[in-house]
Amino acid sequence: MTTSPDYAAYIASLPRVLAGAAVLFRDDQGRVLLVEPNYREGWALPGGTVESDDGETPRQGARRETAEEIGLDREPGRLLTVDWVQGTGRPPVVAYLYDGGVLGADEFKAIRLQEEELLSWRLVAREELTEYLSGAHSGRVLAALDVLAEGSGTAELENGRRVS
Repeated sequence: MTTSPDYAAYIASLPRVLAGAAVLFRDDQGRVLLVEPNYREGWALPGGTVESDDGETPRQGARRETAEEIGLDREPGRLLTVDWVQGTGRPPVVAYLYDGGVLGADEFKAIRLQEEELLSWRLVAREELTEYLSGAHSGRVLAALDVLAEGSGTAELENGRRVS
């Protein structure tokens, strides 16, 4: 199927939105696995940009990024949060956060950091998350932990704040 020049121009004129996907891993005490990037300040969850130009879905991106960054290649669990993050100086981002489940001691020992992007990893208790994660990031993780405690559903967020 070919597209008309008018349709191609219309598509090119539409706003662009970036997509990111991450995975929330926990230990048996409920602490969250965070990684320390070497390319920016602060901490993050394992994950990154979805390569949609290659046909990658958010779930596939979360799995790929997790395998690349920490060496754990596992299918992400259910979708916990979807966050619309409006930034300045860049297009908006839709951030997907998936459940990675509870990791055992052997899985933590198997973590291998991607040295090109990460400096370290650590487990952080819920009450300390805001010390490691910025506003929208911490709001997203806290909302995801709430969704897990509630037992079902997905939280919709805007800039890290729950709207549903």
